[in-house]
Amino acid sequence: MSDTQENTVPQQDENHIIAERRAKLAKWRESGAAYPNNFRRENTAGKLDELYGEKTNEELEALPITVKVAGRIMLKRVMGKASFLTIQDLSGRIQLYVTRDALGEDAYADFKTWDLGDIVGCVGALFRTKTGELSVNAAEIRLLSKSIRPLPEKHKGIADVETKYRQRYLDLITSEESRFTFVARSRLIQSIRNYMTQHGFLEVETPMMHPIPGGAAAKPFVTHHNALDMELFLRIAPELYLKRLVVGGFEKVFEVNRNFRNEGLSTRHNPEFTMMEFYEAYADYELVMNFTEGLLRHAAREALGAETFQYQGRELDLSKPFHRLTMAQAIHKYHPGFSLEQLNDAAWLRDKLAAMKIQIKGEMGLGGLQLLMFEANTEAELWEPTFIIDYPTEISPLARKSDARPEITERFELFIVGREICNGFSELNDPEDQAERFLAQAAAKEAGDEEAMYYDADYIRALEYGLPPTGGCGVGIDRLIMLLTDSPAIRDVILFPQMRPE
Repeated sequence: MSDTQENTVPQQDENHIIAERRAKLAKWRESGAAYPNNFRRENTAGKLDELYGEKTNEELEALPITVKVAGRIMLKRVMGKASFLTIQDLSGRIQLYVTRDALGEDAYADFKTWDLGDIVGCVGALFRTKTGELSVNAAEIRLLSKSIRPLPEKHKGIADVETKYRQRYLDLITSEESRFTFVARSRLIQSIRNYMTQHGFLEVETPMMHPIPGGAAAKPFVTHHNALDMELFLRIAPELYLKRLVVGGFEKVFEVNRNFRNEGLSTRHNPEFTMMEFYEAYADYELVMNFTEGLLRHAAREALGAETFQYQGRELDLSKPFHRLTMAQAIHKYHPGFSLEQLNDAAWLRDKLAAMKIQIKGEMGLGGLQLLMFEANTEAELWEPTFIIDYPTEISPLARKSDARPEITERFELFIVGREICNGFSELNDPEDQAERFLAQAAAKEAGDEEAMYYDADYIRALEYGLPPTGGCGVGIDRLIMLLTDSPAIRDVILFPQMRPE
């Protein structure tokens, strides 16, 4: 068998390969040179390609350009006195040309024992091979870190999705697509921060451990503080703390935050997730909807350079004005057999939901029944960006009632490709109204609703000092990134998603 080593050949038993590599590591340790930390990379593969990718070999030789590169060995071809390596860094790949004449007999023999996955540093001059590939003619090459475990075969990659999520480091090594997704995620979050600060918002940080969970209807994770001997809850939303800051005079605030909700796993749910919430004094839900629409278009332009793009093979256009419908209007639009009169009749909805075998919790009013119907047969239909507006008061405990119709609130949720992306409203700033709604939520919790809110006396006290008219919104960052990176599942855009124990 030749010395050619590529991830295209059938792999030996993994335990045998690991044993062989551990033996190599032991020999390396004996040399006293194992795991050095004195190689300083000066160049990256992507930047070298950007600067010199169009130059001919004659132009490169005339300069000449000495570079210091480092990365992981992804391909290795040993051919007697000369060899080719392809190394990978975050920016891309570059080929190294390694010869016995340049390194010397002993160093070249040692180099031949290195494996795919090893991390190396190389110093040499840029040139172009006969096949036209930009390469580094290695004058010096050093082993920097040993890969004891073998990488997956080149053409198979990580076939098991569970392994991809559990061993994200391996996924990032082997998948250019995954690397792109998470670089895009980082840049997107930064672009959102920039957009907010450019519009006069102040970024703040609020607690992640709450004595009383609030700001959303969700079951929290519970923990215990030993020194204080008190029960605490991981944050389900930062909303009530952010609005306390608006009371304090911070009139435009936002937070990119981690939230924790003790709920099931799905393609769009992870117990730990990222949101961006913002609040603006002297704004209402109409203004917030307009701002949110602009924010999402900005995010698309930053990520993709366009407001029209493909998601899972289907076109999505964010350039057009987003639709605005009530829940009843949306249900009627996609199910014209249900009239608006029927959809505003609690008795009809109750009978219809029972016929559809959808469980109704307790004595739900019209708003709760409409929500059940909407979630059952309409939410998934909302492919184009659609604001569902004017939510019933009974299912919106933190939103301001409409002056004209107190049974509804000035609230919206934005749906795109059948998923909720944002939730916002004109904030409830009447402390007595808020206290009554908290009491109703507390009663529901006593009756067994684990997702109902607690009564937060300090938040009521804050409102009693005066919260100006305020609009606010929470944007699901993970779901937005799913959209803009064409990712079908939330675990594709979270570096380390929650998994069952191995």
